[in-house]
Amino acid sequence: DTCKPSGKLKGKKPPPGKCNQENDSDCCIEGNHTKAKLTINSFEPGGDGGGRSECDNHYHSDDDPVVALSTGWFNHKKRCLKYINIHGNGKSVKAKVVDECEFTMGCDSVYDYQPPCPNNIVDASKAVWKALGVPKDDWGEMDIDWSDTD
Repeated sequence: DTCKPSGKLKGKKPPPGKCNQENDSDCCIEGNHTKAKLTINSFEPGGDGGGRSECDNHYHSDDDPVVALSTGWFNHKKRCLKYINIHGNGKSVKAKVVDECEFTMGCDSVYDYQPPCPNNIVDASKAVWKALGVPKDDWGEMDIDWSDTD
């Protein structure tokens, strides 16, 4: 087993010229940001997301920026129907949390026979991918940062 980060980093954007990016190092950005993998999901009836969303027992249009969060981040529905900011591909988008990306269940009809979700996933509608300006051929999985909105 390996440990994977699941917390938040509190940071401030460094002053100009103060971040050493030798060897492709990252620099901190303002606020609380959590690294994650963005994946694609359909929240519509008959889509690969399975059943209705956990937060409101409804389906959602893939044209709306909605997401499912991994179980730990979903936090027993505490983020239900709240918004998060997703940062990736040099852009940002605000999306509503409507579902849980369950990591202890899967491989049955409720989960559309998909395996359990890893603990670092933001499972997003097509609208999120479009808003981030990712070419359709590249949709599937991408490194992102996300944060709660105020």
